[in-house]
Amino acid sequence: MSAIHARVDVDLGDRSYPILIGPGLLADPEAWRPWMRARRAAVVTNETVAPLYLKALGEALGACGTAIVPIVLPDGERFKDAATLNSVFDRLMDGGCDRRTPIIALGGGVVGDLAGFAAATWQRGVPFIQVPTTLLAQVDSSVGGKTAINHPRGKNMIGAFHQPGLVLADTATLDTLPARELAAGLAEVIKYGLIRDTAFLDWLDANLPALLRRDREALAWAIRRSCEHKAEVVARDEREADLRETLNLGHTFGHAIETAAGYGNWLHGEAVAAGTVLAAEMSARLGWLAESDVARVRRLLGAAGLPLEAPALGTAAYRDLMAHDKKARDGHIRLVLLRALGQAVVTGDYPARVLDATLEECTGHA
Repeated sequence: MSAIHARVDVDLGDRSYPILIGPGLLADPEAWRPWMRARRAAVVTNETVAPLYLKALGEALGACGTAIVPIVLPDGERFKDAATLNSVFDRLMDGGCDRRTPIIALGGGVVGDLAGFAAATWQRGVPFIQVPTTLLAQVDSSVGGKTAINHPRGKNMIGAFHQPGLVLADTATLDTLPARELAAGLAEVIKYGLIRDTAFLDWLDANLPALLRRDREALAWAIRRSCEHKAEVVARDEREADLRETLNLGHTFGHAIETAAGYGNWLHGEAVAAGTVLAAEMSARLGWLAESDVARVRRLLGAAGLPLEAPALGTAAYRDLMAHDKKARDGHIRLVLLRALGQAVVTGDYPARVLDATLEECTGHA
């Protein structure tokens, strides 16, 4: 039997939904029964996840009276594009899916983003459920309703806000997660401590070894605390008008790295980690962080097995890519920086020379 270790609610009025956290949930009909009333559900997954979990999910839904339309995509960030999205629409059409057919995302952030965008746009919007199978997706991308596909010139540039009706985070799926993917997820976990919770940052300092050896209790707590932060921010700023932008610490630099390197060559969490180091270094140059704070950021991310050095793309290339970030205003680059550990700010009010110096002095070799 599965066990719900925690429930975190995202409070959005009549569009509120729960995040259920615990081992074995995706294969447990009782975990699904309160939420699954459709006769048919489309399950979007990929070639890596499908052999591991699609059958178990299908059997659990079948016990609830729901047949599945499986949609198995190739694996990788480079497939989060318009062509793959159209292949999902083709399969929904072939499977007879209508406005009452929920789309279930079974996989990591790429699957969740693409399936969510399909749910937002198929027949002008259908029910959506997230079943994240990576740490990064469980603590970040599955929560909050941001869905997207990539454009060749920018990550997540084409998308929509479309909240799920349920997020079911089965912590047992982390047992099969490659070590590199686990580390990538830890970048987003560490982010929450850096931007708004120094007590959680202290806990991470003490418990990172347990997280790396996949201690079930430690992972469950890290996921729960991360989701509590994400839920609180989303409830206050669903459509990223101000507060929610602080969740993008390291992302403006990181998205530039991902785009320049070619989608998938850097994992999202890896690029965010290198971008977070750049954000910390720039914050120190503005006089907001002490060098000891920057060293702590580097130490924690490094201990998680994450890259600390961004590639030397050149200042002009970074600026061009970062100008396409969704936080940009009138072509001006706005960044999430740290006024102190635990205190993030979104700002475009900084001397251009400070950004240039950070990019010139703190990036490595391409």
